[in-house]
Amino acid sequence: MTSLHGDFATETEKPTEVSEAKDVFPVKGVDHLRFLVGNARQAAHFYSTAFGMKCVAYRGPEQGFRDHAEYVLVSGGAKFVLTGMVHAGAPGADHVTRHGDGISDIALQVPDVDAAYQHALEAGARGVTEPYDLKDEHGTVRLAAIASYGDTVHTLIDRSGYDGPFLPGFVARDPIVAVRPKRFFQAIDHVVGNVELGKMDEWVEFYRRVMGFTNMAEFIGDDIATDYSALMSKVVADGTRKVKFPLNEPAVSARKSQIDEYLEFYGGPGAQHVALATNDILTTVDAMRGAGVEFLNTPDSYYDDPELRARIGQVRVPIEELKKRKILVDRDEDGYLLQIFTAPVQDRPTVFFELIERHGSLGFGKGNFKALFEAIEREQERRGNL
Repeated sequence: MTSLHGDFATETEKPTEVSEAKDVFPVKGVDHLRFLVGNARQAAHFYSTAFGMKCVAYRGPEQGFRDHAEYVLVSGGAKFVLTGMVHAGAPGADHVTRHGDGISDIALQVPDVDAAYQHALEAGARGVTEPYDLKDEHGTVRLAAIASYGDTVHTLIDRSGYDGPFLPGFVARDPIVAVRPKRFFQAIDHVVGNVELGKMDEWVEFYRRVMGFTNMAEFIGDDIATDYSALMSKVVADGTRKVKFPLNEPAVSARKSQIDEYLEFYGGPGAQHVALATNDILTTVDAMRGAGVEFLNTPDSYYDDPELRARIGQVRVPIEELKKRKILVDRDEDGYLLQIFTAPVQDRPTVFFELIERHGSLGFGKGNFKALFEAIEREQERRGNL
């Protein structure tokens, strides 16, 4: 079964981590992201070639699943499931019609699916799929699903009793392209959701009430606005910080913000971008750019600003190397991070990716927000959507 603004800018204190014994909804981490796409075979080739991911499993009509073709791609702990509909009436076809290619499911590993699902319903979540088992010769997986913002769901998974290639019904398959000796990225750092104006706090409260997540940071005001557009953002996370969900909503501004553009073209709330953790962002950017991935452009003036250089201090690579690749850098009280953002990876200006290399910093690049939003606005203007 497929479960298918104020005048200030602040970051909240980092709350005390929650022990699993006291956690009402313990989470082990993000299990996978499911993308519903128009052509899963071609999408699997794109993520294999351009993102350096390895295709490890497949399920489709050949295995008796008549509705979908599904490819599982991995890079370290990051796992994408690319689901394409093989006929017009297949479940999920309407999702692709409304939203284009997009993330339908942010699946979470939990130690007890039944307890998590029951707690979620008692806390006001809407159940999508009641707990059930999938079994094959490799063991048993327990699953359930609850609704989140828009058409996004969270499948809850316990795979502790399973050692197959992905889920029962999937078969192992060879990589689509030759496996590279070094991964481009190792894990999913965070997943950002865009919601409608006035709904951000509602979803922050949802994650607090249903999953026990805490408000890790919030960004409001001048640091998250340009002369033309603005947004507001809060970050919720579980106690271990393995799962982090920034949530954005548009703010009143002179022109259409990136959040407004996303909501218009996606057809409502959804996952805007995925941050992928890498330990060598320079090599990764060079490889992905060489494979045809487009990244947002940052003007040279960003790197030449003496205030930036004074604020960031010494980082592991010369600033000129970052400038050459248009990689952003930010520092906070815990350390620094390097980050860069792709352009949207499909025809609609919706889902894109971030590469992030952390050196102690637990933040999200607050010092880069203005430069990032201005870069996005330049792309919006080129599309005629600013």
